[in-house]
Amino acid sequence: MEATGTDEVEKIKSKFMSAWHNMKYSWVLKTKTYFSRNSPVFLLGKCYHFKSDVTIPVRRISGNVDEFRKDFISRIWLTYREEFPQIKGSALTTDCGWGCTLRTGQMLLAQGLMLHFLGRAWVWPDALDIENSDSESWTAHTVKKLTASFEASLTAEREPKILSNHHRGTLRRNCGDNEMRNEVYHRKIISWFGDSPLAAFGLHQLIEYGKKSGKIAGDWYGPAVVAHILRKAVEEARDPELRGVTVYVAQDCTVYSSDVIDRQCSCTDSEKTDTKAVIILVPVRLGGERTNMDYLEFVKGILSLEYCVGIIGGKPKQSYYFAGFQDDSLIYMDPHYCQSFVDVSIKDFPLESFHCPSPKKMSFKKMDPSCTIGFYCRTVQDFEKASEEITKMLKSSSKEKYPLFTFVKGHSRDYDFASSPLREENDLFSEDEKKRLKRFSTEEFVLL
Repeated sequence: MEATGTDEVEKIKSKFMSAWHNMKYSWVLKTKTYFSRNSPVFLLGKCYHFKSDVTIPVRRISGNVDEFRKDFISRIWLTYREEFPQIKGSALTTDCGWGCTLRTGQMLLAQGLMLHFLGRAWVWPDALDIENSDSESWTAHTVKKLTASFEASLTAEREPKILSNHHRGTLRRNCGDNEMRNEVYHRKIISWFGDSPLAAFGLHQLIEYGKKSGKIAGDWYGPAVVAHILRKAVEEARDPELRGVTVYVAQDCTVYSSDVIDRQCSCTDSEKTDTKAVIILVPVRLGGERTNMDYLEFVKGILSLEYCVGIIGGKPKQSYYFAGFQDDSLIYMDPHYCQSFVDVSIKDFPLESFHCPSPKKMSFKKMDPSCTIGFYCRTVQDFEKASEEITKMLKSSSKEKYPLFTFVKGHSRDYDFASSPLREENDLFSEDEKKRLKRFSTEEFVLL
């Protein structure tokens, strides 16, 4: 009886904590973000302009404000969740207050998978309907949901879900085979990030892989550690659809070209070579205690590439997923909004909460220097082309003696200071990686 009483207290405590986090963060979603009509807006390699009569030399304009909104809303948004299945080894059923970097890492990986399965030109047909149907403010929605949630906890009932009816019939409308295929992959990608123990890239699985680096549920994870966790998660994924994707994490701000190509090309028993797409993650620091403004042009250049999958970063105490920029401000998606658990295993599960209705902007100078940059390359030729393009960008944008990171020919094993590629099967990091991450961890964000 005493244990049951303790459990009830913990549930009520959890609901109050969710209420606190929502009061703290949910207003941000409804705060208006102002964009200049006189400057282009870049979103993961696409350029938009809010003036219809503008012409920009060389660079192609992808569209106006509506096209930008549709593109932005189509990106997958992963936020704090509550009331999901209990995380193994803990009593936690929410990641409010500690899971933001895992969420931004999920968003970056999701964008890589969207490029792989859907292509950069894909947009969700229902994107603008979400925004237009948002007549009720997020804050009012939150208050209503939390009031109902608290009342339900007192009567031992399951939390009622307050969802819009918009998602009903999404797949029932008359559409072509290609659109139907895209919608199937859209849902499948989201389901891989579901908050359940079986989801390949869900919070539960990422935490399990994080345990091998000394992290547990409730700890704060930095961008460098998350990069390695994502690599391990993709390696261990069992879905046959994911066999054509791999992840490479740069070592000491160095991308070893032969190591990347080895990950892309795997020989089978029949000596046939299968080529995989690769998502390259590069943990870097954009300065010392503060971000060095000399790196601004490089970051803008990176976000101007269509094969860029974004940046896991943020500002001190908060992690954001950076996906674009306008002038000297970065455009991002914010994971600091606690939403209800959605069971992605059910047919036609609601999609609205996985798409952000409003972009946010932040001055580059406010960015925390610790971050992880991501790229997607479908083929070896794409990787070689990307390495040449990024190398030129690094040389031309850097005012420092050394570039932010480098591409080097050969394998990491060819260099004395590099870690050996041989490692225990169940070990997340090599010994050298652990030393590097220990250095990174002292320079990461502070837990809020």
